[in-house]
Amino acid sequence: MIYKNNIASKVAEYLLEIQAIKLSPNNLFTWASGKESPIYCDNRLTLSYPKVRNLIKESFKTLVQEKFPEADLVVGVATAGIAHGALLADALDLPFAYIRSKAKGHGMQNLIEGEIKSGAQVIVVEDLISTGGSSLKGVDAVREAGAEVLTMLAIFTYGFDHAVQNFADKDCSFYTLSDFDHLLKFAVENELFAQKELDFMNDWKNN
Repeated sequence: MIYKNNIASKVAEYLLEIQAIKLSPNNLFTWASGKESPIYCDNRLTLSYPKVRNLIKESFKTLVQEKFPEADLVVGVATAGIAHGALLADALDLPFAYIRSKAKGHGMQNLIEGEIKSGAQVIVVEDLISTGGSSLKGVDAVREAGAEVLTMLAIFTYGFDHAVQNFADKDCSFYTLSDFDHLLKFAVENELFAQKELDFMNDWKNN
């Protein structure tokens, strides 16, 4: 679910401006999964741009204050969700922890770094939602620690129907600051691509 349309438009503009998101309908990117895509998203770049980083942090902060004032812990999902989660926790003056992509192979073999107390009311932070698979593993880890997940926050989502269904199956809500539709709307308004290229990207997303 998009938080606010005006924020979604501004975030889409910034992501394109700093090339955290690249659109290339004529020369497709290959994702790690092998899927070919006209879009590539690397939200780690937002950390290098204070105006973008601060917009994300303040938007997340306002969202939590408006919708989830009972939150008492922020948890980031490794790796790209860690920095944004920590920034949000600091803005809210809340504790922070993060979920590793897999348990550490030495020492305490932790999957969770930091403390998640049983009964905690948790906001989970991710940078990107594609299918929801890796994001929801973080949700599972928080729940297995005995805490309650209030929602997941992310900067961007492709808006795939199966991702929405995956979150519904886990009974977990999510909010994103922007999405593929707002990105294409900005591209249309600023005449970044020909209509046939925009149609191709729409068809890719829907199929």
